[in-house]
Amino acid sequence: MLRLENISWSTPDGVGVLNNLDLTVPDGKLIVITGPNGGGKTTLAKIIAGIYRQDGGKIFLNDRDITEADITERAKMGISFAFQQPVRFKGITVRRLIELAAGEKLPLDKICNYMSRVGLCAEEYINREVNSTLSGGEIKRIEIATVLARHSVLTVFDEPEAGIDLWSFTNLIKTFEDIRKNLDGSIIIISHQERILRIADEIAIVADGSIKAQGKPDEMMKLLLENNSVTGKCFKQEEMF
Repeated sequence: MLRLENISWSTPDGVGVLNNLDLTVPDGKLIVITGPNGGGKTTLAKIIAGIYRQDGGKIFLNDRDITEADITERAKMGISFAFQQPVRFKGITVRRLIELAAGEKLPLDKICNYMSRVGLCAEEYINREVNSTLSGGEIKRIEIATVLARHSVLTVFDEPEAGIDLWSFTNLIKTFEDIRKNLDGSIIIISHQERILRIADEIAIVADGSIKAQGKPDEMMKLLLENNSVTGKCFKQEEMF
């Protein structure tokens, strides 16, 4: 379980982004964090991963205080972070990237298992370089395969739908649905796409630097669409498509 207590963070020029934010992510759950642009969602994700250091507050992973742990230490603890735009590695093959994530050489059948779980044929991809020849949807799913190979206890995806076409997005949703059915650990997804919100176990709404509400998808979707007091502004339906 991940627990954040009184998390605060400001930009270098003193603009407050997160203000005494509290959040709990239970084990074995897929939590989607949503809310208006500029509310602090991506900042929160990067603080959880250790990319940013909070100005105040505490962070606990399975009751262990990890507040002062950096990104490398948190990765060793089993926290993974998937960027909006995954990094491409010229000269590194898909197979090598998955083995690096796993921390060991892997037999072909294991690599095939990780690739098939994200909807890709291993034989077509394992020897390809992780470079610009891969589409946005392909690189996103390969990144998810590396996350599966790591057996992370907590994975944070920052707007995984960014920069991919509709066909790739549909396959991405199917991938997350499959992962959710066989979830080993917890997942946080930063998103305002309705189809991603609807596969969540819980939705947390972030606005004005704090958690405004957290609960089941149907309940939170109703709040997002109808209650301006939750988000601090009208959260229009078209923003979630």
